[in-house]
Amino acid sequence: MLCGASQGGPTVNPIQAGIAFATALALAAAAPAAAAQEETPERTEKAKKPRLEMRATPRMSFAPVSVLFTAELVGGDDVEEFYCPEIEWDWDDGGKSTHEADCAPYETGTRIERRFTAQHSYDQAGVYTVKATFKRTGRTFLVNNVRVTVRAGLGDPARDMTP
Repeated sequence: MLCGASQGGPTVNPIQAGIAFATALALAAAAPAAAAQEETPERTEKAKKPRLEMRATPRMSFAPVSVLFTAELVGGDDVEEFYCPEIEWDWDDGGKSTHEADCAPYETGTRIERRFTAQHSYDQAGVYTVKATFKRTGRTFLVNNVRVTVRAGLGDPARDMTP
């Protein structure tokens, strides 16, 4: 008997008992969700990798020309895996350059640098495919390239040749 006043026990209101039961069920269902929210994204899922976009300015010119290259990390998470990369630039003219950053140790919440630039000069006509390779702790994590067209200009040996 729920309303056991005649049995000598406490009197229980059926509506209050139903509300208490529903509240207990709701709290029990919410407990696993609250525990999952306390975990950091790095523990529950793999960090999202940024993509590497490349630009060259100018993309077409006459020799000799100095070209500014921009490599930019777009999207992805600000996590240690992408922090303070070593960048190898392959100029496609037989030359390479390496940029080794001198960064403070990574701390959780540190924003990663996303834009890197380098300049290179071309003295001869040609189509050059410049490649940037991003590495961290000796491991390559991103590679992309951009094409530059250099036409024969004043002083270019290819232009000075007469038949």
